[in-house]
Amino acid sequence: MRGAKKTRVGGKSVSVETLLRALADRTRLRLINLMGDAELCVCYFVEVLETNQPKISRHLAYLRRAGVVTARRQSLWMHYRVAVPPDSHAARILQEVRASLADDPEMHRDRERLKRACCAPEKFVRLQSAPAPAFVDTLQEKL
Repeated sequence: MRGAKKTRVGGKSVSVETLLRALADRTRLRLINLMGDAELCVCYFVEVLETNQPKISRHLAYLRRAGVVTARRQSLWMHYRVAVPPDSHAARILQEVRASLADDPEMHRDRERLKRACCAPEKFVRLQSAPAPAFVDTLQEKL
């Protein structure tokens, strides 16, 4: 889209079209939903969404290019969190999208599966050595 208005998202200039395209995919919405206000390791996305790591990483890279998420490496693990855009219009779009996910049954199931993955006495086999998400204490209190 030539001449598209650009907005500042995640410290870089991103077109509104890029932001909306990033939010127009069901898998990417599920990833945003799982992150909530916390930081999650890629391994949890793979386990909860029951898909392969390359697919998850591809979608996370798309969200990163759009400035919707940020990443942090910790040894072998990559952790992602939602980035609130500094542009008020972009922030409002993201806020509304995230709010709408709360009523979606599939998104609710994903969050429940994440709780089980993080807080179960016996972690899912593939998550045995994975770092626990930062919000695990909060989740355990709610159980």
